Amino acid sequence: MKGPLGQIMRQAQQAQEAMKRVQDELARTEITGEAGGGMANAIFGSGILLVIGSVVGVPIGIAGGIFLAEFGRGSRLANAVRFTADVLNGVPSIVMGIAVYSLIVLPQKHFSALSGGVALGIMMVPTITRTTEEMLLMVPNSIREAALGLGLPNWRSVLSITLRTASPGVITGCMLAFARVAGETAPLLFTAFGNHFWSANLNQPIAALPLQIFVYAISPYDEWHRLAWGGALVLIVLIVVSVALVRYVTSRGVLKGAN
Repeated sequence: MKGPLGQIMRQAQQAQEAMKRVQDELARTEITGEAGGGMANAIFGSGILLVIGSVVGVPIGIAGGIFLAEFGRGSRLANAVRFTADVLNGVPSIVMGIAVYSLIVLPQKHFSALSGGVALGIMMVPTITRTTEEMLLMVPNSIREAALGLGLPNWRSVLSITLRTASPGVITGCMLAFARVAGETAPLLFTAFGNHFWSANLNQPIAALPLQIFVYAISPYDEWHRLAWGGALVLIVLIVVSVALVRYVTSRGVLKGAN
């Protein structure tokens, strides 16, 4: 077909073929020094590590923020927790990796997905703690007083009323922490270590997208350098999509607190 319409159709076909090639490459594992290969196992491994990190970091971080804002105001313990959270926010991620290496990897005598997830979870805690505290402090005292006036115990008022009111800000803090740890490489070098094959065993080394990008980037193979750029793009897209999805669910009211 000739003319502008034919040119548009040819460009669309070329774009479709290019997307298919990208999908085929990402759906395979790596092939040393040869054309082809991909990082599907690394994407899968990153998902497992982030789930473990969220399971570890989100509850502890939210619990810490609740304690600082509602139960420990002005106490020495609250000041110590707040100071520790601020210090951990500035600690290099590689230090976190070395700490988890000493606490988990050395006693187990092997690397594992569990240790990698714990390292990411610890890194999420200070950000979530401080964000949760600030969001809870923004809730008007009149809401707390109204809940207590209805006869609710303080702990029930905090969990059912105050925390629910501040939930959009708390969720935002969780997403910030998630986005921060999703691209971390240094702590995983000492914990998850990486894996060239598919693995869902939490007690064994596991592949991760940041680790795979690092390995590809420092390799001498041009094909791997190209895959490293592609992997970096995939990592950014995955983070943006996950954060946007949570924000969309929040805006739809599924996780939205009271106004």
